[in-house]
Amino acid sequence: MKALYYILIIGFCVSCSNTSQIKSGDIVFRGAINSGLSEAINDVTQTSKLTNYTHIGVCKVENGNVVVYHSDLGKGVVKEPLEQFINAEDSIDYQVDLYRIKNITSKQIQNVLSAAQKLVGNSYNITYILEDEGYYCSEYIYEIFKADSIFALEPMTFKNSETDTFHNGWIEHYENLGIAIPEGKLGCNPNGMANSNTIEFIKKIN
Repeated sequence: MKALYYILIIGFCVSCSNTSQIKSGDIVFRGAINSGLSEAINDVTQTSKLTNYTHIGVCKVENGNVVVYHSDLGKGVVKEPLEQFINAEDSIDYQVDLYRIKNITSKQIQNVLSAAQKLVGNSYNITYILEDEGYYCSEYIYEIFKADSIFALEPMTFKNSETDTFHNGWIEHYENLGIAIPEGKLGCNPNGMANSNTIEFIKKIN
């Protein structure tokens, strides 16, 4: 029993140390290791070998606890504990990294989090077309930071850069939707955002 007690205490301390630097307005990037659509996202958006993110959220510290606002496939826009964001219920192993916006004021952060809260409950945008209903993960983050011009939109590609052909995952996705692949339309993605000069890497969370 005593050994178990010490293990629990050590685990608690490690968890605290991983989250103690997190501030409201910080951004968390999540990368999946083997997941069909996530692989399709990463294969066509990876901009650096140092980043392979497929999901993104914004943090808020409430009474010492960290929650994450994000838009997730199957859930839509939600507010969840950081632990739930890290350990998604889909049997996939994730890496999660923490980034911080440069030169942002507390008032701007308040406005961002207010905007994030107002959009909770919206659906997930499965077409990845900005004009369509709902918000995909990076679209949601772009939207709540839009007033401060933190992130920029870029023409989207759904092609594998090595073969210049559409990734099979995207072909299947849009065939199921019954619409054309929106190649070249403006949009955003987690890897592109991670490489923005408006943010800086803080640390790995897990």
